[in-house]
Amino acid sequence: MAHWFITGVSTGLGRALAEHLLAQDNIVVGTVRSESAAAAFDALAPGRAHGLVMDVTDEAAVLAAVAAAETLTGGLDFVVNNAGHGFTGAIEETSLADAKALFDVNVFGPMAVIKAALPYMRARRAGHIINITSVSGLAAWHGTGLYGASKFALECIGRTLAQEVAPLGIRVTNVAPGGLRTAFAAGHMPGAEPSIADYAGTAHVARGVLLGHHGTEPSDPALAAQAIVAAALAAEPPMLLLIGADALGYAENEFATLAADIARWKPLTLSVAATDAVHA
Repeated sequence: MAHWFITGVSTGLGRALAEHLLAQDNIVVGTVRSESAAAAFDALAPGRAHGLVMDVTDEAAVLAAVAAAETLTGGLDFVVNNAGHGFTGAIEETSLADAKALFDVNVFGPMAVIKAALPYMRARRAGHIINITSVSGLAAWHGTGLYGASKFALECIGRTLAQEVAPLGIRVTNVAPGGLRTAFAAGHMPGAEPSIADYAGTAHVARGVLLGHHGTEPSDPALAAQAIVAAALAAEPPMLLLIGADALGYAENEFATLAADIARWKPLTLSVAATDAVHA
């Protein structure tokens, strides 16, 4: 039996992950946005499922929730940063207010959770932090620039954190899903306003694709949850876990494109060396 803390367990991947873990007799503390949702989560496995009302953008609430989870479980083994939301629109169309609000949820919220959990994990010299990012945090796609930027940021935080806490016995895994059959791409997805017609053939395509494929995405969240748990319990868990064939394809294509560009421009890259530079 392990002790898990998961943000955003009302629906989607967070709910699938919580249900899978509870079916395996684990203890799960999950965060939700209302008292009714907390009660519904408690009912999934009385005594092992604990719903806490928390807004990831409220740092004081995050600190209180993590402290409560530590008390309820006797010590957290895994902390999963799952809560977040999408956003579509061209960079030019996106207001700074919308961009900041997105980063509050997708970047600063997870960072608050990490900062709240680490003192307990450092004291025990054990623990595993899992960040749910996105393949959009690895492969840029027009129309999802600000969403992708928030996931790029969380990717970097996770990879850097892994280096910082490895000597302390703490592990970090970034999980980058592709399309999952959840409510992520439902009609209420936030988007930039107003719309600029010049982006009809590029940035505006993303919203149509995401909404148009809602319900037919290639990956099953229940199977994704099983994959995440399998990776988390591995003797040597990955620092990056891609979820889904589409995520794998997009990431491989992006890395290949970058590698080709680096190779093509390598002579110019190296042309700036000072005459007395020493190369390893």
